Amino acid sequence: MTRPHEAIVYDVQRFSIHDGPGIRTTVFFKACALACAWCQNPEALHAAPELTYDAERCLEGCTRCLDACSDDALRPQRTGRVDFSRCTGCGACVDPCPSEALRMIGRAWGVQELHDELLRDREFYRHSGGGVTLSGGEPVLQSAFLRELLPRLADDGVHVAIETCGAYPFELLEPLLGGIDLVLYDIKVADPIRHTRFTTRDNTEILENLAELVRRAAPLELRMPVVPGWNTDSANLEATAKLLVELGVPSLTLLPYNHLWEAKLARLGTDRQPLGIRAPADEFYVGLRRELESHGVQTRL
Repeated sequence: MTRPHEAIVYDVQRFSIHDGPGIRTTVFFKACALACAWCQNPEALHAAPELTYDAERCLEGCTRCLDACSDDALRPQRTGRVDFSRCTGCGACVDPCPSEALRMIGRAWGVQELHDELLRDREFYRHSGGGVTLSGGEPVLQSAFLRELLPRLADDGVHVAIETCGAYPFELLEPLLGGIDLVLYDIKVADPIRHTRFTTRDNTEILENLAELVRRAAPLELRMPVVPGWNTDSANLEATAKLLVELGVPSLTLLPYNHLWEAKLARLGTDRQPLGIRAPADEFYVGLRRELESHGVQTRL
């Protein structure tokens, strides 16, 4: 259990150019209230640090990690070395591994520690009009931590964007809004039943939070992760467009599908399955944009 001034972060990614304006440093927090079938960051779904194993990095004949495990969760063979059903995520096997085939995903960061790390890139922010992007997982679930971090970044003049799925009580987001310059808000599926089937939760709370942000004139960019065959049918496109027009925010950024997340699954203790979707051709997105724009929604990629 982390204290309010700590958060579990699994990556601090520098020189990001797709997570808001300019050159940015993106902070990936662990934990999310959704479990989207196409989640690009499956290592972020659980709140606690977790073990990951890359069989391709494991050295043939090396068994140094076995003696470090007190839970009998490791096997001598390279394929299937970790029995994730027995693994407690203690991380004792990580240091003995000479090839970093075994790694822990996520660790606790303090507010000051993360603040200082983010300021290392301040000159890039200043010259490019960039800043910091809070991502995940769902960063708003780390609300107590962010209530301490955001004022410090504001005092340093750092532009802050947040990528959010909106699946949480609005009371977690509200105290953060004064320190956020751009809210990148995802709209995945319009129909609540399909939303539940694809993400494990309906979108009632998500749409209520979105409506409240619009009412408050928050700096919003609405986005839809494109998942071919899942949310790209005409019915969903029309329903999504109708929703945005009714909200008075008839613009949408389409996030192109990327299948590279599937390679991560084999390294995690998860029963999630690949979707087997490959990135479509450019013409596919031309068609999506044309259809959304026919319903009164401006789009961009």
